[in-house]
Amino acid sequence: MRFLYSLGLALYALLLRLVAPFNPKAAAWVAGRRGLLPRIAHALVQETAPRLWVHCASLGEFEQGRPLIGGLRQQYPGHKIVLTFFSPSGYEVRKNWAGADYVFYLPLDTADNAREFVRCVQPRLAVLVKYEFWYYYLRELREQHV
Repeated sequence: MRFLYSLGLALYALLLRLVAPFNPKAAAWVAGRRGLLPRIAHALVQETAPRLWVHCASLGEFEQGRPLIGGLRQQYPGHKIVLTFFSPSGYEVRKNWAGADYVFYLPLDTADNAREFVRCVQPRLAVLVKYEFWYYYLRELREQHV
């Protein structure tokens, strides 16, 4: 089953790369992930405060999760909030949102990406808004006892 999941994601990413020259949303998805993990690592390398990670697939899920993010900010005042999006619609609209300390695209769900992302972010708590089930991210979070 994991093989089919990984194959499906790889085909999805390939399809987006093929469509990107003809579709602005696909182009934004591809461009936003180019060099993403090094950018995340660079942005967080000097950060010493504990971090909370909130992932919203899209702008709609962000709107559903916004009260939760506000509650996390109140409950964990010394923590930084790392907000990620899967879709360009959410990221482009909220990339400068003051309610989060860091806003990034979520790298594609592969074992290597999940390991590197969780290593960079080092979240104390992770919240996936609504129906997000990213297998490798969930596995890595479990392995890191998050």
